Amino acid sequence: MITRLLIANRGEIAVRVARGAREMGISPVGIYSEADANAYHLRFMDDARSVGPAPAAESYLDIDAVITAAREMGADAVHPGYGFLSERAAFAKAVREAGLIFVGPSPEAMAAMGSKIEAKRRVREFDVPVVPGYEGDDQSLATLRAQAERVGFPLLIKASAGGGGRGMRVVEGVDQFDESLAAAKREALAAFGDDAVLLERYLRDPRHIEFQVLADAHGTTIHLGERECSIQRRHQKIVEEAPSVALSPELRATMGAAAVRAAQSVNYVNAGTCEFMLDSDGSFYFLEMNTRLQVEHPVTELVYGVDLVQWQLRIANGERLTLAQEDVRPRGWAIETRIYAEDPANHMLPSTGTIERWAPPEGPGIRVDAGVTDGSEVGVYYDPMLAKLIVFGSDRAHAIARLQHALDDFAIDGVRANLPLLRWIARDEWYRDGKTTTSFLAQRLDETIFTAREMPRDAAVLAAGALLLDGATPWRIGGVGMPIRLQHDRTTVIAEASATADPRRFILRGDLDGELHVEPRANALRVRLGDLDVTGEVAPEDGACVVTLGERRYRIEPLAPPSAHAGAGSAGAGGGDGSITAPMPGKIVKIAVSEGDAVEERALLVVLEAMKMEHRIEASAAATVRSVLVREGDVVAGGAPLVELA
Repeated sequence: MITRLLIANRGEIAVRVARGAREMGISPVGIYSEADANAYHLRFMDDARSVGPAPAAESYLDIDAVITAAREMGADAVHPGYGFLSERAAFAKAVREAGLIFVGPSPEAMAAMGSKIEAKRRVREFDVPVVPGYEGDDQSLATLRAQAERVGFPLLIKASAGGGGRGMRVVEGVDQFDESLAAAKREALAAFGDDAVLLERYLRDPRHIEFQVLADAHGTTIHLGERECSIQRRHQKIVEEAPSVALSPELRATMGAAAVRAAQSVNYVNAGTCEFMLDSDGSFYFLEMNTRLQVEHPVTELVYGVDLVQWQLRIANGERLTLAQEDVRPRGWAIETRIYAEDPANHMLPSTGTIERWAPPEGPGIRVDAGVTDGSEVGVYYDPMLAKLIVFGSDRAHAIARLQHALDDFAIDGVRANLPLLRWIARDEWYRDGKTTTSFLAQRLDETIFTAREMPRDAAVLAAGALLLDGATPWRIGGVGMPIRLQHDRTTVIAEASATADPRRFILRGDLDGELHVEPRANALRVRLGDLDVTGEVAPEDGACVVTLGERRYRIEPLAPPSAHAGAGSAGAGGGDGSITAPMPGKIVKIAVSEGDAVEERALLVVLEAMKMEHRIEASAAATVRSVLVREGDVVAGGAPLVELA
């Protein structure tokens, strides 16, 4: 029986597994890298060991270091969480050979399903439909290009060994194939240690439906219904729900039976997930089986009334499933949104820094699985997911309403998060109507809504109210005539404020005119000026303030009054020096140009890897490369110069 469990992971999943284990009387112990020495998940462990430096390849992915830590702390079992080593058959085998219990499937089942190529071969024999494509062993460029032309475009290149959108590229035509293939293989090798890929016909507008499977070691395999995970960005899920609006009870039974057969094709034991694409005509195709716990498992737990982590532990202990398939029925509706350190106002690029305020929502039907808290550091080495917000309601409309309020109440300062994007999704008409496919964001979202250049009056008033309430600018003699100068992009607002006997009431004159009332709220600020009455979130950021109104975000600079000594030539030089800089901290994995090269607009200059994803750095206009300032393998800071163009 398991008494002491090593959790070979970090972040919110390490916290989740630790809590589930402790409820069963099992002592959780953990690991950490040098970058995670003060990480939040360590607070939930009875003991912990460092497994190496910050890069995952030298710590969380070091099998010997993880098993050594397990032995040193007296663990008798290992739970891999998700990501990192969770789907490495070699790790499961090493755990077993060390005399420890691996909380997951056998290494043999993991190896079979861990290769998308082998998985498709297996499930075909069990009458599970698969997407047409190529899963051959010949990985030469000539063969893959020929097979791509046979399958037809658009097609999908997918890493055979991985998931999470890494090592995946959509290719629209043969002219893009070679570069996309090279990028997919490079990313797959970095993330999974294996650059083998497969090709699939790209379905333009399907739904992504997955089924939760549980299997014990005594021959019983059941499914626990579906999750819809169609809303994705860069092939990574950001909103998941259970059940799906697209499935009738009959289709649920048919797809669920296919998921069970897929698991049985490799004699699967423990928790796993079979993923399918559901076409608009009702046809469905097996994609892969994830041989681990899924990020989105909480929605299944809420709708089906199970604790999947505890069932994983019970099955690993040799217990029989006490659930029968006929007893599995959905109840209510659950929705999960992933909270990422990504900035919707900057092309969804990852954000790093220290979390200065972490204020998640609370209340009935609200669950937050978090891997961070106040003071947590968000770095470049790991996935940018901070937490998951999960809501439960009696039906889908109830769950969506609860989600909207919970997202509005969620406040994060210090790093930029994707809350504005999630708020927009929760209020979108198509989302409310259940019109969710994998192309939902591409069809519906105009990212410019997050980068509005004009500063609206309500944002300016909120910023002014925050400055006045905090006393950010000194008062003049007599408390009259405090200058307010606010700038957002190309908009400047100028006003003058006078104090009153009420510390929350001010008299404004200028672009903002009238009596201003400022009222602090839990995670927001309410301001009233004339007929304007608005509530929004205002947070400090590097000497400026960031105002969030719904999905819109405004960075507003409080400018100093004009100086009497400023001459006509005192303005700073423009940014037209031809310097291409890093949009975020990361590692240079590819340099595509050399000094003296002539490049066209949008030509690839550099590939930057940050938070497990590759980012293309392109030329903004036709130019000549004056100099390349970095080398492949360099780790650079955000804003670091990379290439000089002339």
